[in-house]
Amino acid sequence: MKKKAPTKSIKDINRRRWRRKTPIKNVVAASYVVLSSIDCRISKLLTKMGITRLSSNQKRNIYKILKKITRHFNFHQESSLDTVCNTLLFDDNESTTTTLLPPSILNRKTIFLDLDETLIHSTTSRPPDGFDFVIRTVIDETPMDFYVVKRPGIDELLESLASRFEIVVFTAALKEYASLVLDRLDKNRFISHRLYRDSCRKIDGKLVKDLALVGRDLKSVVIVDDNPVSFSNQPENAILIKPFVDDIFDRELWKLRRFFDGSDCFDDMRDAIKFHVAEIERRR
Repeated sequence: MKKKAPTKSIKDINRRRWRRKTPIKNVVAASYVVLSSIDCRISKLLTKMGITRLSSNQKRNIYKILKKITRHFNFHQESSLDTVCNTLLFDDNESTTTTLLPPSILNRKTIFLDLDETLIHSTTSRPPDGFDFVIRTVIDETPMDFYVVKRPGIDELLESLASRFEIVVFTAALKEYASLVLDRLDKNRFISHRLYRDSCRKIDGKLVKDLALVGRDLKSVVIVDDNPVSFSNQPENAILIKPFVDDIFDRELWKLRRFFDGSDCFDDMRDAIKFHVAEIERRR
């Protein structure tokens, strides 16, 4: 009487197939099993979190979109103390969807500070009453020395604001000059970002600092500048400050600190500015 061949389970069959494989194939097969297990666990976790995995076609589409967006950016290398920001090439006939600043990491309101005649004053001739420091740069292939006078209260202002706000210097000056000034002015790295002339828009032959392009909610933005043209696109977000030259008794930056100290009770910084302007008018 013929004996029946013993039945084999799926596990036995798989075990036999495993033994027939070469060592290299065994390693590959083991790796595939481990990866499949990990992939399965990730899928379950994503499903619990309410996240749908992307198909390969969707992944390719996203890659194309990211690649297209990346071409809009023109990253430029800053000096040792600079942060990397974006320079936009403006065309009056075209709109742009990119922003001048990278996304904000901290949920803070943003203060844009002008440089010349707001934070400092500089001149190519040596001031008779002294200066705080001198920078040497080359502009249009011409070596130049700039003697810089710091506005009274600048160090205290930067330190006070940095703990609560994102500070950005937005200047219409050339980077070759302004970056060296800021390296000396901001040794403690209180300033988060720097924007130069190439980040301004030229409108009717004038340089305008368009806050609509900075990538920040306008209700959380204030710009401080001595030139009204600079903020002509968003005057409701601006504080006009007196130009500074060499007045050692100047106290405008202390007034500015008081404004920002009192702005915490306003959700919209434009309302804080309205209140500030009304108070100034009332005192007059």
